[in-house]
Amino acid sequence: MDLGGMLAGRSILITGASSGIGAHFAKTCARCGARVAIAARRTDRLEALRAALEQAGAAEVLAVALDVSDEASIETCMQTVFNAFGGLDVLVNNAGTARDGLSVDQSVEDFDAVMDVNLRGVWLTAMAAARRWRETGSGGAIINIASILGLRVAPGVVPYAISKAGVVQMTKGLAGELARFNIRVNAIAPGYFDTEINRAFFKTPRAEVMIKRIPMRRIGRLAELDAPFLLLATDAGSYINGAVIPVDGGHLVSAL
Repeated sequence: MDLGGMLAGRSILITGASSGIGAHFAKTCARCGARVAIAARRTDRLEALRAALEQAGAAEVLAVALDVSDEASIETCMQTVFNAFGGLDVLVNNAGTARDGLSVDQSVEDFDAVMDVNLRGVWLTAMAAARRWRETGSGGAIINIASILGLRVAPGVVPYAISKAGVVQMTKGLAGELARFNIRVNAIAPGYFDTEINRAFFKTPRAEVMIKRIPMRRIGRLAELDAPFLLLATDAGSYINGAVIPVDGGHLVSAL
């Protein structure tokens, strides 16, 4: 897909940008000519990504340390981005974590760790941006990265599914509240995609069984997330608010 200058003149902050979907979206934004702020705890990986984004055509790249479970870290990151770019157009809430295993075998610390990043972190980061947009009157767009596990459940990842269901409802609730400030809030709910964190799993017999339940009989390619992302990040989606867009090869409509 020729992305050209679809995001030229726009400033975009992506959390959890050090790998996987976050790093991919950062590269997409760079290819579209955006100013890109990449934020994560693993700052060494951000520095490595910075060079790739500059080569891809980003108007400007800013790497910022961010722990979304820490409110002070979020405020520092947000102020750094607003100061560097003179504002912000799009916030991508991508940072996430998971703890695998049966719920009865997980500790309250495991549960809290997932909620702190996947749910509380999304809320705090969204509010940090929204308050600044309300104060300046500039408006903006929030894209939350949810999951099809926020819409249907699977064994072994229940805390993660709970957190993503919360993101889905948060997206809808904030869309209604923040529209008056010219702030749109939408979400993408990816199915299963090939990233470094799950690449080994997709080579296992268990994964083969799961993939057969996807109507398209394959996992997704990261580039297949670009179209919904750009729809929500540009004026092409200017009247889309409160939407949750699954990108899953039809997994959600497979038979129970």
